[in-house]
Order: sequence, then structure tokens, then C-alpha cells
Amino acid sequence: MTTPRPGSRAEQRRRTEARILDAASQIFLTAGYERTTIRAVASAAGVDPGLVMHYFGAKQELFRRVIDAAPAPEFSGRPGQAAEQILASLADRLASEPTASLALLRSMLTSPEAAGAASAAIARYQAQITQAIPADDASLRAAIISAITLGMIVSRHLITSDELATADPARVISLLRPCILSLAAPPPPL
Repeated sequence: MTTPRPGSRAEQRRRTEARILDAASQIFLTAGYERTTIRAVASAAGVDPGLVMHYFGAKQELFRRVIDAAPAPEFSGRPGQAAEQILASLADRLASEPTASLALLRSMLTSPEAAGAASAAIARYQAQITQAIPADDASLRAAIISAITLGMIVSRHLITSDELATADPARVISLLRPCILSLAAPPPPL
């Protein structure tokens, strides 16, 4: 992808889109999906609401683009290494409340539109895990791993399940390790 010339219309458009996405990220984070409005995003970005609609079309598309802009984990190496990378990422999210992720999760849980917009990002995460698993049922295994990690984050930070909310993240990861390693490993020969 080529970088637009400084001062060109393409560069101005890129900067405007980035400013709108930054503003939308902050508003979705603080207000949630349902209470976020195009007008509020436009005001925070210093643009006209019509320009937000021109670039993104609708709030659901804007939400999807905010999710797409978030960094996605990448898994590399052998299945055991990928499992350890998944566990390390989960440990970080258990240790420090992932505010931005929680706002998006909360929106997904309360709005079908937000859930629909986020489903593609979840599918990409699962596809990355699937590629690291050498098994015929890798996509099912990846879906289970994804459900476990999402469930852990929701239970600890949103539902605040008594035991899980106060548990030492290292202990939780220690208990989960055999499960995740088993799901990421090649199945035993029959």
C-alpha cells in the first residue's frame, strides 16, 4: 500500500478517517454502543456528522472499523508455543482490566448490532488459532479456546464471579494450561 503524498487529498482523507476512528473508539469505550451517536463522534472528531456517515455509512460499520483497528494477537510456532502465547495474552487480561476490550464486550453483550459487528473480529481470532492447531477439527478446537478466553475475561471483569474475580492470574493460568495445551496439540493417533 502506498503512502499518500503529504498535503494531498488522499492524505487529508486518511487523517480525517483516523481522527474519526480515534474519536469513535473513545466514545464507544465510555458510552457503549447503544449510547454512542454519530453526532457525538463527529463532535469529538471536529467534523460534520454527514462526513462520518460519508466515510462509514452507519454506526454499526463505524463500530466494526473500530474493532478492526484494534491490534490482533498473532500466534506463531508449534502448537505448544501458540497455546503459551494464548495463555500469556489471557494472563495479561486477567491481571489488568482491559478497559477497551471490556467496553467492546459489554456492547456485544447488550446490542445485537454490536455483536454482529464484532463477530468478524472473533472469527479472525479463531482463524489465527485454527492455523496453529494441527488437527482435522482445528476450527472447533479454536472456537472452544476462544470461548474459554472470552468467558474468563467476562467472568472476571464484568460478572465479577467471586472466585475468579479475586483469583491470582498465575494460578488461573496454571489450572487452564493443561486444557489449552490439550486443545492445541495434535490429537493422539488412533
